[in-house]
Amino acid sequence: MTTASAALPTPTGTATNAAIVAPATPTGAATNAAVAAEASTAVCANSTVASANSTAAPANSTVAPANAGAHARQIWAWLGEVADPEIPVISIVDLGIVRDVRIAADGACDVTITPTYSGCPAMQVIADAITASLHARGVKNVRLHNQLSPAWTTDWMSEAGKAALKGYGIAPPAQKVIDISGLRTGAAAAVSRRAATPTAPAIACPHCGSQHTEVTSQFGSTPCKALYRCLDCREPFDYFKCH
Repeated sequence: MTTASAALPTPTGTATNAAIVAPATPTGAATNAAVAAEASTAVCANSTVASANSTAAPANSTVAPANAGAHARQIWAWLGEVADPEIPVISIVDLGIVRDVRIAADGACDVTITPTYSGCPAMQVIADAITASLHARGVKNVRLHNQLSPAWTTDWMSEAGKAALKGYGIAPPAQKVIDISGLRTGAAAAVSRRAATPTAPAIACPHCGSQHTEVTSQFGSTPCKALYRCLDCREPFDYFKCH
């Protein structure tokens, strides 16, 4: 867990408070009462924004959930610009590593992340990148939390992330092996492994689109990928294995 101490930048939701401070000092008792009533309304509005600032990871989307507060939406957008250190074409949000963004009562930003597998050596690099990115944007109090359950699977990868992999020359996962639909709908159900398909799925070449391909090694440039070769265009390519 990485922790830094400072204040979170003022969200757009506090613009009403700024308007209260801006006017000149009122001269009459009636004016003072009006300003006090306006301040009370602004506090209630800001409390509503704060209550919406705890958001779980969106399913197959790079956009923050609809119920996210101003702070949380902005944090999700900033984290969407943090690249995975092993595959820089995909962000940690599209990869499904970021599980939750929460703005705490003390103003700290709590970010929950899940490794692609236990002991992943890139997690410290990712944690440092998250902290550096938010610090650079004025979010000084950042707390990171590692969540191991439910475990990460390729099902957490967004469609935008899969498209980015293909454009980069890496074939995206071709099937789902873990059913996490219950988790995404909020149901209190355990993940279940899907029944194995009788034959391996055809892996399309990311270069020419042909499915006339063959595996040459179960391990590619990283343990999570396999090495394939296209029998039509003759180009080798990595395949992001389903797991």
